[in-house]
Amino acid sequence: MLAPLTLTLTEHRIGVVGANGSGKSSLARLFNGLTTPTSGQVLVDGLDVARQGSQVRRRVAFCFTDPAAQIVMPTCVEDVELSLRRTERQASQRRDRALAVLDRFGLADHAHASVHTLSGGQRQLLALAGVLAVEPAVLVADEPTTLLDLANTRRVADLLFGLDQQLVLVTHDLELAGRCDRVLVLAEGDLAYDGAADDAVEHYQALVG
Repeated sequence: MLAPLTLTLTEHRIGVVGANGSGKSSLARLFNGLTTPTSGQVLVDGLDVARQGSQVRRRVAFCFTDPAAQIVMPTCVEDVELSLRRTERQASQRRDRALAVLDRFGLADHAHASVHTLSGGQRQLLALAGVLAVEPAVLVADEPTTLLDLANTRRVADLLFGLDQQLVLVTHDLELAGRCDRVLVLAEGDLAYDGAADDAVEHYQALVG
């Protein structure tokens, strides 16, 4: 459970760090209405996530730690097409746009491959391709590199930090947190520190001792 928080998040890259059970994921899931607050409000561009959740989710995409939680179609291109079903009504245009998205994420050669043949890094890239295909304004990524090896962590991280979208990155990787413009440190459901990345990482390291 989160303690009452008052935050205005305007920076381009925002990191969220804290120990397991500190409330990081609970906070992240409030941003697009995956969970709703028991009191107070969460607003995204003036939209209330509790009352206008569908509108908020069109603006705020969410990427889970395990890509299996959001990859549901048998092939890569079909999975991205599923994300585009509401914005691209015509099948041929939807296919063309999905292929273009896969190319952008380095997955063009796997467009028609089974998702089960992909490496862990490729699956995370496909999950990101799916949520970013609809061009949201914000991406919330909940520990997106936790299940990846070093090479794929760097690949996914470089992609995330190269996005035009505002990024809210929940992570245990303090190197990635250090690349953010602002970092929130959570402890036992409360905000323990809020500030510049280097200072926040230093505070967190002192906190966990």
